[in-house]
Amino acid sequence: MKFYKMHGIGNDYIYFDCMKEEIKNPERLSIKLSDRHFGIGGDGIILICPSDVADCKMRMFNADGSEGKMCGNAVRCVGKLMHDLNYVNKSVCTVETLSGIKTLALNIEDGKAVSARVDMGAPMLDGEKIPSVFKGEKIVNAPLEVDGRNYRVTLVSMGNPHCVVFEDPDETGLEQIGVKFENHPAFPDRINTEFVKVLAPDKIKMRVWERGSGETLACGTGACAAVVASCLNGFCKKGEEVTVCLKGGELKIVYNDKTVTMTGPAELVFTGEIEI
Repeated sequence: MKFYKMHGIGNDYIYFDCMKEEIKNPERLSIKLSDRHFGIGGDGIILICPSDVADCKMRMFNADGSEGKMCGNAVRCVGKLMHDLNYVNKSVCTVETLSGIKTLALNIEDGKAVSARVDMGAPMLDGEKIPSVFKGEKIVNAPLEVDGRNYRVTLVSMGNPHCVVFEDPDETGLEQIGVKFENHPAFPDRINTEFVKVLAPDKIKMRVWERGSGETLACGTGACAAVVASCLNGFCKKGEEVTVCLKGGELKIVYNDKTVTMTGPAELVFTGEIEI
């Protein structure tokens, strides 16, 4: 089967066109192919499938085989493939995900989609619906003890649950503490964690530990969650564009009372074939 190795600012996945072909047991396949020494290498796999309600349906599997509800960097790459493979012949693409239908405005250059602005929808802020053990309509700057240390956390779900901590991401020991957050008993479905440093009202720096994948170079839903949390804590302003600096590059995020929009690149690295 043909595959497409793609990335959105370093958040790389292995994409399969399943509009006409079906892949069985994608969970096991993701574990096998994501390995960077014995497989193709990636943060997981993405299946592009038919949809009755959108141009296509995206299924996303982490490197450990678990299925995720949403991936902001991946959905831009799905939009690029849908355009470049001629499934859509317009600059707008809709993608069904487990967290709802996402609408993408594609930037086309020389007949190819190179970037996209994604309407990510409104953030979920209710503590119990994140899900977490916290109760309340908003969990902002709340205390949480992790591995014997007290942190202040803000919880946001962008289809995936996120825990945002305002500490210098390069001084947190993410490699050690990330897994402690991921598997903390306060989060029954595990959690993605962002450590954020505010550089200016319109610019933040972030590193992310993703559940099921560990530290990744970028996370689209995490960048959105970080901007929402920054606004809730008074560091940034609603309705104004915020640049999020990640290890793999930059994303542009705008959060208002109705939705969150994310703009960033989508790049094809190479194509190949693999027997599955």
